[in-house]
Amino acid sequence: MYKDLGIRRVINAAGTLTTIGGSLMDKQTIRAMDEAAKSFVYMDELMRKAGEVVAGITGAEAGLVTSGGAASLAIATAACMTGTDLDKIAQLPDTTGLKSEVIVQRVQRNKYDRCIRISGARLVDAGDGSGTTPQEFEGAIDQKTAAIVHFVLDPLEGSLPLEQVIMIARKHDVPVIVDAAAEIPPPENLRKFTSMGADLVLISGGKQMRGPNDSGILFGRKDLIEAAYLNAFPGSQGIGRAMKISKEQIVGVVVALQRYVAMDHDAEMRRWTRMANGISRRLNMIPHVKAEVTRATGRVRPLCIPRVEVRIDDVALGMTIAELVNELKEGDPIVEILPMTDRNSLQINPQCLSKGEDAVVVRRMRQVLLKKRRAE
Repeated sequence: MYKDLGIRRVINAAGTLTTIGGSLMDKQTIRAMDEAAKSFVYMDELMRKAGEVVAGITGAEAGLVTSGGAASLAIATAACMTGTDLDKIAQLPDTTGLKSEVIVQRVQRNKYDRCIRISGARLVDAGDGSGTTPQEFEGAIDQKTAAIVHFVLDPLEGSLPLEQVIMIARKHDVPVIVDAAAEIPPPENLRKFTSMGADLVLISGGKQMRGPNDSGILFGRKDLIEAAYLNAFPGSQGIGRAMKISKEQIVGVVVALQRYVAMDHDAEMRRWTRMANGISRRLNMIPHVKAEVTRATGRVRPLCIPRVEVRIDDVALGMTIAELVNELKEGDPIVEILPMTDRNSLQINPQCLSKGEDAVVVRRMRQVLLKKRRAE
């Protein structure tokens, strides 16, 4: 299909990036979606049953399937502002008379926090770019505070840890929304954040869960999930109407979630480790290249998957890391790798590499790195 459309295929050595399709669904998930496409159902009944599955697997009071992590964040924010009041739900994004401020640590601000504002909420910074103290965080809370959003980016220097955020929030009876979109693996994270006391947690369905790219799950407190459902489709024609999810997607993410928790996670980690070790060994055979197996740092998620960090002698090879990454994008197939600009390196992530694609990555890198030397 892609060849017929004239579109180049991507060898994904970067991870579950939405911009290149998220992840690859397995055959069972695709078959389930195909079956779902052949019948009509009442969407509210399907959504309620899917929510029960999400709740059962996550151990939360209630669950909801959404059209992705961004939608989850917008709907969760709306839920905290409106509760189950249908008049307030219909009012959004006009927040007149509502608690409408959402606190985010300044050091955690990122391009996804705009999803909070979709609902009409106003962002309030806690702390500054160097970090947040407990006093600064508590000082940001007032009578207009509807919710606190915590992005799981730890370890992040200066960021107040979730445990402290929850403790302060409880003192002021303010709900905490945890954005853990890319936080599986490990599978334990499906229950970790609610067990810590988070009120709502969101995880992407299109990453390691391997559901549809435009799917997600939201789970937590029963009253807030009901409010989220009413803000979403098919609950109402509120702001969530623009974030509807199809019957095929709902079935797909449910089956993907069930399959994810049932898989052998240790075997998967061993496979990634073997692949990373092999890539590192072969890249170290290229002159002026240094590769080592490491773990991700900072905002590159999830952290537990082994990566191959690669540095090159740009003088000897006549090429910078940025030029290498760009040239790999020009080939066919494209090889997508994340540059680590702050470390002058790149990281190869085996998470989404299919069998044999690790060899393609090494071969393409060798071709690009040695191209200038051959020309000379």
